Amino acid sequence: MSGEAPRWGDSLKLTSSLLLGVFTKPSISAHPSPLMRAGENVTLRCHSLLWFDEFILHQENSPGHFQRHGQILTGGHVPADFFIGPMTSVNVGTYRCYGSLRHSPYVWSAPSDPVDIIITGRSRKPSLSAQGGPLVRSEENVTLVCSSESAFDQFHLLKETEDLGQLLSVGWGPRGALQAEFPLGPGTPAHSGVYRCYGSFTRSPYSWSDPSDPLFLSVTGEEPLPGPCFVLHVQSLCCVQLFATLWTGARQSTSDIQVIPS
Repeated sequence: MSGEAPRWGDSLKLTSSLLLGVFTKPSISAHPSPLMRAGENVTLRCHSLLWFDEFILHQENSPGHFQRHGQILTGGHVPADFFIGPMTSVNVGTYRCYGSLRHSPYVWSAPSDPVDIIITGRSRKPSLSAQGGPLVRSEENVTLVCSSESAFDQFHLLKETEDLGQLLSVGWGPRGALQAEFPLGPGTPAHSGVYRCYGSFTRSPYSWSDPSDPLFLSVTGEEPLPGPCFVLHVQSLCCVQLFATLWTGARQSTSDIQVIPS
């Protein structure tokens, strides 16, 4: 039995004791994303390779406070979809699911890994930058800096949809902005991608700001070219090439003209 079973049982105010951890934990995922704006809907999907008759979903939205969110009968390997929304501060929190069998309703699996459902857009977006610029040589140390003029006391860094963790604010940057540094270590091609950061307050851990503008980080084996990098639209580039071709042809035609003295 899990060491946390009594605490979970007490906080859930269940009349019967539960035997937890008899079966392997199921999996839980959030669709389309665990980060949602107010009014949007999210689906939590519980599934397992084991044959469960039922999945039970639990929510924690404050330390030590758990509540049973619902249960779905499945029968077999069919996943259970729990629909959450429209998103408000009541729906946010840490969710876990359990699997059980119909003939043993008080014997549950181990809890799934947690998934945090976050509501975003509660504050103005921070800014995200890379020390030394977004073009990085392989093995060069990579540090991303998230900063804001809002008084956030923690920042969160995400690559695509992968949460890379959070940092408490570490100091003040230029122009009085509060900032946190995320050291990613020596750069590898795996670090290349799109990054965003969010700000939040420790008193409201499930309410985050708007996302920063995306930062496109590129790590290559070649040394970055010096100076600024310019991006030309394809149409503009074609026009430049066409003009250069016409100008070269015109010069060649002019050189072929023979002047006959009168």
